[in-house]
Amino acid sequence: MATRTVRLDEESEKLLSEIQAATGLSVSAVLKQGLVSVREARRRDDSAVPFELYRSLDLGPGGYALAPAREAKAAIRRILSRNRAR
Repeated sequence: MATRTVRLDEESEKLLSEIQAATGLSVSAVLKQGLVSVREARRRDDSAVPFELYRSLDLGPGGYALAPAREAKAAIRRILSRNRAR
């Protein structure tokens, strides 16, 4: 079993004391549970699909495109011919 030395600022020390008082766990047990929680959170984040990331960006309603991407070539021809006519 390894021994680690960890430096905590006042806020972290206070939080550790609060968790210990609320749970009755030792410092080691609280820190071990914290490590497990971080590992589980990373697993949840790693399993997110690309669309979840896109949805979290909240890009708003859009509306700036002149045509859908699948019609881009035809839209460019239409826009260019309209601009040439001016």
